[in-house]
Amino acid sequence: MSLVTHLGFPRIGLKRELKRALEAHWRGEAPADALPDTTRILRERHWQLARDARVDVVPCNDFSLYDHVLDTAVLFDAIPDRYRPVFGKNRLDGYFAMARGHKRDGHDLHALEMTKWFDTNYHYLVPELHAGQHFTLTGDKPLAEFLEAKALGHRARPVLLGPVSFLLLSKTVDGSDRLALLGALLPAYVVLLRQLAAAGADWVQMDEPCLVLDQDGDARSAYRRAYAALAEAGGPKILLASYFGALGDNLALTSELPVAGLHVDLARAPQQLDAVLDALPAGRVLSAGVVDGRNVWRSRPALVLPSLRRAQARLGDDNLWLAPSCSLLHVPIDLAAETALEPARRATMAFARQKLEELRVYADALAGQVEAVAALDAQQALLDQQARQHGVRNPAVRARLHELSPQGALRRSPYATRRSAQASALALPSLPTTTIGSFPQTDDLRLARAAHRAGKLADDAYTALLEAEIERVVRFQEEIGLDVLVHGEPERNDMVEYFGEQLDGYLFTRLGWVQSYGSRCVKPPVIWGDVARPVPMTVRWSTYAQSLTGRPMKGMLTGPVTMLQWSFVRDDLPRETVCRQIALALRDEVHDLEAAGIRVIQIDEPALREGLPLRRADWPAYLAWAVECFRITAGGVRDTTQIHTHMCYSEFNDIIEAVAAMDADVISIETSRSRMELLDAFVRFRYPNGIGPGVYDIHSPRVPTQAEMLDLLRKALKVLDAGQLWVNPDCGLKTRGWAEVKPALRGMVDCARRLRTELAATADT
Repeated sequence: MSLVTHLGFPRIGLKRELKRALEAHWRGEAPADALPDTTRILRERHWQLARDARVDVVPCNDFSLYDHVLDTAVLFDAIPDRYRPVFGKNRLDGYFAMARGHKRDGHDLHALEMTKWFDTNYHYLVPELHAGQHFTLTGDKPLAEFLEAKALGHRARPVLLGPVSFLLLSKTVDGSDRLALLGALLPAYVVLLRQLAAAGADWVQMDEPCLVLDQDGDARSAYRRAYAALAEAGGPKILLASYFGALGDNLALTSELPVAGLHVDLARAPQQLDAVLDALPAGRVLSAGVVDGRNVWRSRPALVLPSLRRAQARLGDDNLWLAPSCSLLHVPIDLAAETALEPARRATMAFARQKLEELRVYADALAGQVEAVAALDAQQALLDQQARQHGVRNPAVRARLHELSPQGALRRSPYATRRSAQASALALPSLPTTTIGSFPQTDDLRLARAAHRAGKLADDAYTALLEAEIERVVRFQEEIGLDVLVHGEPERNDMVEYFGEQLDGYLFTRLGWVQSYGSRCVKPPVIWGDVARPVPMTVRWSTYAQSLTGRPMKGMLTGPVTMLQWSFVRDDLPRETVCRQIALALRDEVHDLEAAGIRVIQIDEPALREGLPLRRADWPAYLAWAVECFRITAGGVRDTTQIHTHMCYSEFNDIIEAVAAMDADVISIETSRSRMELLDAFVRFRYPNGIGPGVYDIHSPRVPTQAEMLDLLRKALKVLDAGQLWVNPDCGLKTRGWAEVKPALRGMVDCARRLRTELAATADT
């Protein structure tokens, strides 16, 4: 019978137990053994869950306290020197210093740069390397977790980030060649593989996700060199794991590498199966990723089962493993907890646990079990029935989309005309200051929202509480002298969920959490039907905030591409079609805000770069419809209405022309962790519109000094004209505390004022 396995499991716990344990540890509120106890319990629970689903082999070392790429860097001693004093005192404190920054005991350390994990909403910490980097195995995490699983009676397979992808996902601080470090890195991997073999591991999973990217000759040579060395190590058999797309022109390379098994993503790239079967050497295991590890829909047996039968006929049962397409890190844990979901919708969905159960049914069907075949037939019938349910198709939405003309994606005038009109209408100073949108959400605020949802807090009382919080935020912004204000978003639980709750075509879970980074979890909404906006969503709060002040108040929206990327999206329509539906719904909100007197409207698109296909050949088509959807949202507003957008943790060099084509009046971007490195894109391409490169890293608890922020602004002025520069944090302030936000924003405003004075003095001379 074909073996059932998976590549990794969600770490956070069904009820976000890891989040709570981490944050209690960071606050110093938990005893020393609380965090290790919680992590051990979660690992044991998740392994048992897989066993209950009749999974044959479970992964281990897929668990992480913060991030698996950071784990790899620490495991092999790729620790920048500035963190070593903290590591010397306490290894765990050093680990979290790299992840979050550190400001105590005489140390003031920035966190490592953070960026998106391929085209997902998961963020990883970018290791910092340099020429002559020394690597050595300094920890025992993979070995310890393997022994932990083994002691519990599990057949376990350690998971490691492969050496080539580790280097390719890192950065060198001196501009040297990352791959030149491979020779120094491989001996540390060899030591680890031998340890695992001695402990009884018969397989190890080596994740090389960069194999689905465009690779040059140097990278391909690195793979050959790396796996030749690892094959000679005398370690466990290697399962080489690729995911998030097709191997494409890297298939020949992977087929010649001396590994015992290959995992491929057949959910995202089912078309590659026959080529993989043809290229796979005799006797090699194929791990078939047939269940989608990145979405919440049940698989379609009418498509999956014939493919599996074809693979079974070529490989036999022993060399065919069944698995999800990628780690289940990107989906919630257990659909059984969602008791409030409509049964008809729930029947077509699968979270991590259900995906493992699905794989067992497929394995049983391949073994000829009649009951399993019947269960898959029933699953396909449910999916076919779902397509005919009320609300899946909305004729009005489809007609509006059909009637949309190219003019619908245009502003009324070119940017130069709009800039002049906005300067007169808004009367802002040079280097205008603003924030990205959200302000701290206190425990009291969250408790009130929960009480209101539960019917324990009346509408009037809840509204009064929100209005009081908005006024508090507005008065604070006025007090410190911000130029363009925000209402703080106290009514919002999440930047996507809040809007999805008010749009037709969405549904929501109660415990559908997934990890974004560290302890930060999001609960993506599920798009199951055509999207429409029944009533205004934000106008009431923005207009109330504007009534409190004479300064410009930004209306805040999440853009269509981000609403798409950060949701679980229906799989029966092209993604660009769903995105255009969202864009039209948001366009109505933009025009209602404008009609209500809101003169500045921010349409956040932090996920625009995230959605970029992994292969360059596919970029133009995606960027065309993604930019079009943003422009549909903002299209047709008056010249005096200033449209902002925000992007974070994005590499802009590759897409700067597309960013400019969005034609936002102002764009704000993350640059503080990268120390303004992202502005390199704006050297090559003279971006014409306003830009606010973030000067305050809100993902770290440390408060930046004014000297740091001034340094960043001066770096920005070497690239940008003073007339286009805005001053703002990297991102929204929702996850920060008021004790951090107040001094940071005061300092930011003071820096802008100081720089204005310097620029004015220079102009006078």
